[in-house]
Amino acid sequence: MTRHIRLHELGGPEVLCWEDAELPDPKAGEARIRHTAVGLNFIDTYHRTGLYPLELPTGLGIEAAGVVEAVGAGVTHVAPGQRVVYGGGPPGAYSESRLIPADQLVVLPDEIADEQAAAGFIKGLTVQYLLRQTFEVQAGQTVLIHAAAGGVGLLACQWAAHLGATVIGTVGNDEKARLAADHGCHHTIVYTRESFVDRVREITAGEGVPVVYDSVGKATWDGSLDCLSPLGLMVSFGNASGPVPPVEPGILALKGSLFLTRPTLFSYASTREKLEAMAAELFGVVQSGAVKIPVNQRFALGDVADAHRALEARRTTGSTVLIP
Repeated sequence: MTRHIRLHELGGPEVLCWEDAELPDPKAGEARIRHTAVGLNFIDTYHRTGLYPLELPTGLGIEAAGVVEAVGAGVTHVAPGQRVVYGGGPPGAYSESRLIPADQLVVLPDEIADEQAAAGFIKGLTVQYLLRQTFEVQAGQTVLIHAAAGGVGLLACQWAAHLGATVIGTVGNDEKARLAADHGCHHTIVYTRESFVDRVREITAGEGVPVVYDSVGKATWDGSLDCLSPLGLMVSFGNASGPVPPVEPGILALKGSLFLTRPTLFSYASTREKLEAMAAELFGVVQSGAVKIPVNQRFALGDVADAHRALEARRTTGSTVLIP
């Protein structure tokens, strides 16, 4: 017997149900994991509201760390007793224990704690593909990162600074500005009281930036395009303020022959080989101390509705973990 969060209908945080469940033995290709820490991600709210549809009823949550309790036939790359982390489908991480396809699991280095892993695996892999694959950040470049004090933002600021870039970050208040600055952000812009477009143009002497990393979506879309230099790349990878409206391709031409991409982690980590390579690079920068994973909020797993409310109200900074 285990306990898990179950979603029977779409809606606000109140639709999250804390229920008992039976947990059978793992089948071929599966592993049974006892969770020690569960990650909270904005995509979880998209699943809950139906922005990203799931077939109901369903579990929720796509990231966690824990200990392998048992494996099914054919599983050889993980074994009972090993500490592991995963980030990706199928949803169901909001649970004390669960079954999961074993090819989702990555063995954790001893130097990385379970809470660090659960808080930063998806976010860290996201930053890896954003900075190292979608647009390969080079020393001497200037980049704009929206939501710089968020979970992805704080990791991206650190990693981009480690690569030698000048980092501009937008935040909602002075406290978040200080937090972003402490994590590698060279120029913080409090968007609630100043135009981030004007400030970016000022910081870059009117040139703009070659890349914008935008997880906010609707509210920052137009301004983000105006921050780009000619031939710049708009990386739209989230919808925290709502989805971006339909885009007329001609606007990209008018603003400087811009490029646009809407990447996802699942495309970049589409094979076991790619996942392990991305994870190895993430673990490397964390183990070296170049990138730290700040866990700034902790909630009991049964109180996940409160965690969703805090996340959607932008009352969180860094990463949040749920403790089973």
